[in-house]
Amino acid sequence: MTGGTVAAGGLAVAGYQAAFADTTTTTTTTDAAASTASATASESSGCMTLMSSVTEGPYYLDNALVRKDITEGKSGVPLTLRLTVVDATDGCTPVSGAAVEIWHCDAWGYYSGYTTANPGGSAPAESEDGSTADDNTYLRGYQIANANGVVKFETIFPGWYTPRTCHIHLKVHTGGQKEDGTYEGGKVNYTGQLFFDDEVAQEIFTLEPYSKHSGSYTTLDNDMVYDGGGASSGLLTLRAVHKKDPSKGYKGFLTLGVDPDAENTGAGSGGGGGGGGGEGGTPPGDAPSASASSASSSSS
Repeated sequence: MTGGTVAAGGLAVAGYQAAFADTTTTTTTTDAAASTASATASESSGCMTLMSSVTEGPYYLDNALVRKDITEGKSGVPLTLRLTVVDATDGCTPVSGAAVEIWHCDAWGYYSGYTTANPGGSAPAESEDGSTADDNTYLRGYQIANANGVVKFETIFPGWYTPRTCHIHLKVHTGGQKEDGTYEGGKVNYTGQLFFDDEVAQEIFTLEPYSKHSGSYTTLDNDMVYDGGGASSGLLTLRAVHKKDPSKGYKGFLTLGVDPDAENTGAGSGGGGGGGGGEGGTPPGDAPSASASSASSSSS
């Protein structure tokens, strides 16, 4: 596929403009319209089914920064994420103030904090990318949900590492607060992963800088975590910025139906719906084969 909309993860009925409208305006008319669009989007993604919780994986680090742009200059195809957090136990009402945390690998399969881990296949060393990104913080961050439960991130399309498919890790927190540039306290309600249509991912991986990482890419059907549940398992709906030029970027969106009263350990316990929630704990072989950097002691 080149450009267009991939409605794999739901929300397509809300339309492009509704899905990416700025919902922070405070006028009554705008708020009403945004709420209607949010409700329609939630219904189309089946948010009454709780999102499936899966493992947090081996690359989680505490103290990510609260920020919209997490790229730190890392090169790759631009990706804007718009995620809506709703209470799946209470009619899909927005979870205002929820903290959404994401982290993912760079275009060659390297995670910040683990830059010496081997991503599999043949890839340049992480240090060869030429960016000035902080090796302990790039492609990690929090955003706090607005009154409509919406957060937005600016990042890059993630690469891949053996034996995983292309994905983004995610946690939803409630009950804490922003402190010293990060998010402190509260509890984790949901641990999950976001996934991408295979056709879109494989097209992007033919572009620079992704094409410098060669090897065998794992498709969704063969991934050890994705369980085939579509939106309830984290499959994003993607919209190309330019229909004929994938290098211009994508916008991805999904409604996250969670239980704000639940507490999740990140060990892969099922969150209900979607068929079971993937492997428990750190999946065998999920981590690249080489040893991680000194920051690895912070992971679970």
